[in-house]
Amino acid sequence: MRFHLLGIPHTVTNDEYTACAYTAKVLKFGKMFTGQPGVEVFHYGHEDSNVCCDEHITVTTNDDLKKAYGSYDWRKEFFKFDNNDHAYTTFYENTLRELNKRLKKNDFVLAFWGSGVRPVCGLIEKENKAIVVEPGIGYGEGHFAKWKIWESYSIMHACGGYKMVSNCNPNWYDVVIPNYFDETQFEYKEQKEDYFLYLGRVYDGKGVKIAIEASQIAGVKLVIAGQKEKGYKLPDDVEYIGYAEVDKRKELMANAKGSFLPSMYYEPFGGVQIENLFSGTPTITTDWGAFSENNLHGVTGYRCRTMSDFVEAVHNVNDGKIKSTDCRKWANNFSIDNIRPRYKKYFDDVLNVYTGKGWYENKSKESISIEQLKMEYP
Repeated sequence: MRFHLLGIPHTVTNDEYTACAYTAKVLKFGKMFTGQPGVEVFHYGHEDSNVCCDEHITVTTNDDLKKAYGSYDWRKEFFKFDNNDHAYTTFYENTLRELNKRLKKNDFVLAFWGSGVRPVCGLIEKENKAIVVEPGIGYGEGHFAKWKIWESYSIMHACGGYKMVSNCNPNWYDVVIPNYFDETQFEYKEQKEDYFLYLGRVYDGKGVKIAIEASQIAGVKLVIAGQKEKGYKLPDDVEYIGYAEVDKRKELMANAKGSFLPSMYYEPFGGVQIENLFSGTPTITTDWGAFSENNLHGVTGYRCRTMSDFVEAVHNVNDGKIKSTDCRKWANNFSIDNIRPRYKKYFDDVLNVYTGKGWYENKSKESISIEQLKMEYP
């Protein structure tokens, strides 16, 4: 089995760029499959990438990013990019050329960035040179491949729309595989410090105002970390850290009593929620999107609908009503080792369409069984 991982044209596939969830997915997928028996992994991306793979192929450079984005500091604000800018057009041209040198029959090309890499994948699909898969869809638009892996049932059902409620012809190869995490990047702690955390993009869409108000009403300290929308004002009574690198993220999440993720939209996954649980830190979220699947109400934290709910959740977490051990046990379901079999089964199922009887193919002794895909609950 051979995988060709397409990086994100405006970032670098390394630990510095953890603010980009899709860059992190590429990085972690390399860790998940490189070195597995019978697997080869190729990565196409920036020259400073640091990703586990059998071969890294440079398709963009620092000069390309500078030409496209100047001296812009993405750590202080949000990422800037355009599918027609220099970094993207250079990525498309060079990746297509390098892919054509390496592709073999029944290879997988993984489009982590959806429509952001479609110009490359469209030509590969058209010429039937490889199997193009979108391996972790968390975007509301731009999904295009025949083979789709959604990162939550929430985003799959939202994109399917209300017509799918009465449509009796679903795509059996549209599947849900949750986001996955390198547990070594987190520190589990049961003894916490006296603060609550908001870690994420600092703007209204992620609900930072809710975290601020709930903390003020409950009378607890709030620490905020993340890229901040330009001109966004924070009150003086919160501590703003700025962008948190991997080690700082680990420290902040491990020591927080609880963590806010009050997203104002249907969150496709919300990876920071699971990252906090790896740290033994309860999460306080809104009650929609993937949080309804991944935040076990009253077990790993609380899902809230009103300000009263958020304040009550803060008090409950402060009083120790959520166990760190339960948070960690649930998080373990999302580790690289526990998610790998789900991907392995999916890729085997797709290959059966190309090389066997497809939906009716009998399992071999080496196949992943459905029993192996069960989740462990606290």
